[in-house]
Amino acid sequence: MKVLVVDDAAFMRMRLKKLLEDQGYEVVEAQNGREALERYQDAQPALVLMDITMPEMDGIEAVRTLIERDPDARVVMVSALGQQAMVLAAIQAGAKDFIVKPFQPDRVLTAVAKWAAVAERSS
Repeated sequence: MKVLVVDDAAFMRMRLKKLLEDQGYEVVEAQNGREALERYQDAQPALVLMDITMPEMDGIEAVRTLIERDPDARVVMVSALGQQAMVLAAIQAGAKDFIVKPFQPDRVLTAVAKWAAVAERSS
């Protein structure tokens, strides 16, 4: 299963990529919302892990645009503590779930497995 990891911090993308690849997932990366929209179109991932605060296009705008283009897109926000209002805005924009940074690996894997199962049932 393919997962798109979107974060402007290379270190965060690297951590998520290693965690997911160690579990057998294929990972595609993007460093901002605009790049995420392009990568999503090309890669057609089953799930997107999206940061909120990024340059060029933030995660909330990216989720909104992604859901407009693909109402079945499954997006899980990955956000720092203290951004509850932004997380709520992301959920209202169409995100399915959120994970707080610094993340616990088990929390990420649980969310990915849950939405991967949903993706498989709907395909």
